[in-house]
Amino acid sequence: MGHRALVAYERSDGQYNLHYSHRGAKNLQLKQLLTLETPFGAYTSGNEWTKHIYECLRTAADGEIPTSGCEESQIPTRVGVEPCAVGLSLRKIRQEYVDYLAHEAFYVVRCDDWQLRVRAYRVFWFGLEDVATTARRAPTVGHGALRTVTWRDGDPTNDEYVRGEFDTLKAIVGDFLDRGVFASDEEALAYLERMFREWSADADVHVVLQ
Repeated sequence: MGHRALVAYERSDGQYNLHYSHRGAKNLQLKQLLTLETPFGAYTSGNEWTKHIYECLRTAADGEIPTSGCEESQIPTRVGVEPCAVGLSLRKIRQEYVDYLAHEAFYVVRCDDWQLRVRAYRVFWFGLEDVATTARRAPTVGHGALRTVTWRDGDPTNDEYVRGEFDTLKAIVGDFLDRGVFASDEEALAYLERMFREWSADADVHVVLQ
């Protein structure tokens, strides 16, 4: 079973390259594992090939990665070195690439003061058909929220609580929709977004709805 995540690496021009990680969402582990020595989360440090790829992609016009004839290129990484797309804005990624049902985490990676700074987000889908029989079918891409969690001593301290809180809120909204408390899906979604933002006042939150 995967713990799918997307990782956006900042480029030299201020845009972002987007990469995929099949298990990177588990425990938001990539926040601690992506460094200049291991920019794609290699299982061993000091892999010159992956560091070279990272530097090349910061200015690349396409997603083609440099080849290497050495054994270093075969070292597995937690994040795929070949990008899904290059030269994107974060807004475009949130709207057109994040699948808020399939992806469990989203990371933004910036290079600052000769080190990688990683911001980790949990992903929340705002579709209501799984909690309300009267809800319309909702898209999964570009329809949900990203939210940071609290960290202490290298661990996400309120990760499970935040996800459980959202599941409870969404279930209540779905029940209200089925009981006619909300006149439409749009009204229910507006309430869900408002409460989610209020409960996440101490976090960095981005909501995208279609």
